[in-house]
Amino acid sequence: MMNDVAIASMEMSSARIATQYAMSLQKRTMSDMEQQAMAELEMLPPTPSMGEYIDTYA
Repeated sequence: MMNDVAIASMEMSSARIATQYAMSLQKRTMSDMEQQAMAELEMLPPTPSMGEYIDTYA
């Protein structure tokens, strides 16, 4: 009986550590992707704002 409690406790601790690891890895990946997206957006040429561009071919 005591052995079962100890095993269950170790399994719960192991599951908690695995969950924490997965969450931190996911947060890191999302942060890296956000930084990459921001860098790509900075590389885009500026778009003309309203009134700066006149379509003469219309």
